[in-house]
Amino acid sequence: MNPLETIDPHWSWLALGLVLAIGEMVIPGVFLIWLAVAAILTGLLAWAVPIAVPLQIVIFAVLSIVLVFTGKRYLSRNPITPLDPAMNDRGARLQGEVVTITHAIDGGSGRARHGDTEWLVKGPDAEPGTRMRVAGHDGAVLLVEHLH
Repeated sequence: MNPLETIDPHWSWLALGLVLAIGEMVIPGVFLIWLAVAAILTGLLAWAVPIAVPLQIVIFAVLSIVLVFTGKRYLSRNPITPLDPAMNDRGARLQGEVVTITHAIDGGSGRARHGDTEWLVKGPDAEPGTRMRVAGHDGAVLLVEHLH
Protein backbone atom coordinates (compact mmCIF):
# COMPACT_ATOMS: atom_id res chain seq x y z
CA MET A 1 0.00 0.00 0.00
CA ASN A 2 1.32 3.43 -0.98
CA PRO A 3 1.53 5.77 2.06
CA LEU A 4 0.51 8.76 -0.10
CA GLU A 5 -2.84 7.11 -0.82
CA THR A 6 -3.77 7.24 2.86
CA ILE A 7 -3.43 11.05 3.06
CA ASP A 8 -6.74 12.86 2.95
CA PRO A 9 -6.97 15.34 0.03
CA HIS A 10 -7.68 18.30 2.30
CA TRP A 11 -4.18 17.93 3.81
CA SER A 12 -2.72 18.11 0.31
CA TRP A 13 -4.61 21.36 -0.38
CA LEU A 14 -3.50 22.86 2.93
CA ALA A 15 0.11 21.84 2.25
CA LEU A 16 -0.08 23.31 -1.26
CA GLY A 17 -1.44 26.54 0.21
CA LEU A 18 1.44 26.68 2.67
CA VAL A 19 4.02 26.03 -0.06
CA LEU A 20 2.51 28.76 -2.25
CA ALA A 21 2.46 31.21 0.67
CA ILE A 22 6.13 30.49 1.35
CA GLY A 23 6.81 30.94 -2.37
CA GLU A 24 5.18 34.38 -2.20
CA MET A 25 7.50 35.33 0.66
CA VAL A 26 10.59 34.04 -1.14
CA ILE A 27 9.66 35.47 -4.57
CA PRO A 28 7.40 38.44 -3.80
CA GLY A 29 5.13 39.46 -6.62
CA VAL A 30 1.63 39.51 -5.09
CA PHE A 31 0.46 36.64 -7.26
CA LEU A 32 1.16 33.36 -5.48
CA ILE A 33 -0.62 34.56 -2.36
CA TRP A 34 -3.98 34.43 -4.17
CA LEU A 35 -3.32 30.86 -5.26
CA ALA A 36 -2.27 30.03 -1.70
CA VAL A 37 -5.54 31.43 -0.33
CA ALA A 38 -7.49 29.45 -2.96
CA ALA A 39 -5.68 26.23 -2.00
CA ILE A 40 -6.25 26.81 1.72
CA LEU A 41 -9.94 27.60 1.20
CA THR A 42 -10.28 24.48 -0.95
CA GLY A 43 -8.59 22.41 1.77
CA LEU A 44 -10.86 23.80 4.48
CA LEU A 45 -13.95 23.19 2.35
CA ALA A 46 -12.82 19.62 1.55
CA TRP A 47 -12.24 19.05 5.27
CA ALA A 48 -15.68 20.37 6.25
CA VAL A 49 -17.69 18.83 3.40
CA PRO A 50 -16.88 15.44 1.83
CA ILE A 51 -16.47 16.29 -1.87
CA ALA A 52 -14.75 14.37 -4.66
CA VAL A 53 -11.23 15.31 -5.75
CA PRO A 54 -12.29 16.36 -9.30
CA LEU A 55 -14.77 18.84 -7.77
CA GLN A 56 -12.04 20.06 -5.41
CA ILE A 57 -9.85 20.81 -8.43
CA VAL A 58 -12.68 22.77 -10.07
CA ILE A 59 -13.27 24.70 -6.83
CA PHE A 60 -9.55 25.51 -6.62
CA ALA A 61 -9.45 26.69 -10.24
CA VAL A 62 -12.53 28.91 -9.85
CA LEU A 63 -11.32 30.35 -6.54
CA SER A 64 -7.87 31.01 -8.06
CA ILE A 65 -9.32 32.93 -10.99
CA VAL A 66 -11.71 34.93 -8.83
CA LEU A 67 -9.06 35.76 -6.20
CA VAL A 68 -6.38 36.73 -8.76
CA PHE A 69 -8.69 39.14 -10.57
CA THR A 70 -10.16 40.50 -7.35
CA GLY A 71 -6.67 41.03 -5.94
CA LYS A 72 -5.49 42.68 -9.15
CA ARG A 73 -8.46 45.07 -9.11
CA TYR A 74 -7.92 45.85 -5.41
CA LEU A 75 -4.21 46.56 -5.88
CA SER A 76 -4.82 48.76 -8.93
CA ARG A 77 -7.23 50.87 -6.85
CA ASN A 78 -5.02 50.80 -3.74
CA PRO A 79 -1.38 50.73 -4.91
CA ILE A 80 1.36 49.87 -2.47
CA THR A 81 3.43 53.00 -1.81
CA PRO A 82 6.85 52.71 -0.19
CA LEU A 83 7.54 54.67 2.99
CA ASP A 84 10.83 55.88 1.51
CA PRO A 85 10.67 56.12 -2.31
CA ALA A 86 14.39 56.94 -2.54
CA MET A 87 15.47 53.92 -0.47
CA ASN A 88 17.30 52.18 -3.32
CA ASP A 89 18.18 55.33 -5.27
CA ARG A 90 21.46 56.67 -3.88
CA GLY A 91 21.49 59.62 -6.26
CA ALA A 92 18.06 60.77 -5.10
CA ARG A 93 19.06 60.33 -1.46
CA LEU A 94 21.96 62.73 -1.99
CA GLN A 95 19.80 65.54 -3.36
CA GLY A 96 20.38 68.64 -1.25
CA GLU A 97 23.62 67.27 0.25
CA VAL A 98 26.93 69.12 -0.02
CA VAL A 99 29.84 67.49 -1.90
CA THR A 100 33.47 68.50 -2.29
CA ILE A 101 34.95 68.65 -5.77
CA THR A 102 37.99 66.36 -6.08
CA HIS A 103 38.69 66.68 -9.82
CA ALA A 104 37.94 70.06 -11.39
CA ILE A 105 34.65 70.43 -13.18
CA ASP A 106 35.83 71.56 -16.59
CA GLY A 107 33.49 71.66 -19.55
CA GLY A 108 30.59 70.50 -17.41
CA SER A 109 31.95 67.30 -15.84
CA GLY A 110 34.29 66.31 -13.03
CA ARG A 111 34.37 64.29 -9.80
CA ALA A 112 33.23 64.99 -6.25
CA ARG A 113 33.40 63.26 -2.88
CA HIS A 114 30.54 62.64 -0.49
CA GLY A 115 31.46 60.66 2.59
CA ASP A 116 33.80 57.90 1.45
CA THR A 117 32.49 57.73 -2.12
CA GLU A 118 33.60 59.61 -5.19
CA TRP A 119 30.94 60.45 -7.78
CA LEU A 120 30.97 61.68 -11.35
CA VAL A 121 29.38 65.11 -11.40
CA LYS A 122 27.99 67.52 -13.96
CA GLY A 123 27.63 71.21 -13.33
CA PRO A 124 29.23 74.62 -13.66
CA ASP A 125 33.04 74.86 -13.74
CA ALA A 126 34.65 74.53 -10.29
CA GLU A 127 38.12 73.93 -8.86
CA PRO A 128 39.09 71.03 -6.56
CA GLY A 129 38.12 71.73 -2.96
CA THR A 130 35.00 73.70 -3.93
CA ARG A 131 31.90 72.72 -1.98
CA MET A 132 28.77 72.33 -4.09
CA ARG A 133 25.17 71.21 -3.52
CA VAL A 134 23.64 68.18 -5.25
CA ALA A 135 20.66 69.45 -7.27
CA GLY A 136 19.67 66.09 -8.74
CA HIS A 137 21.09 63.13 -10.58
CA ASP A 138 21.19 61.59 -14.02
CA GLY A 139 21.64 57.89 -13.38
CA ALA A 140 24.92 57.55 -11.48
CA VAL A 141 26.04 61.11 -12.29
CA LEU A 142 25.25 63.80 -9.71
CA LEU A 143 24.07 67.19 -10.97
CA VAL A 144 25.67 69.88 -8.82
CA GLU A 145 25.29 73.63 -8.36
CA HIS A 146 27.22 76.29 -6.46
CA LEU A 147 26.22 76.94 -2.84
CA HIS A 148 24.35 80.21 -2.53
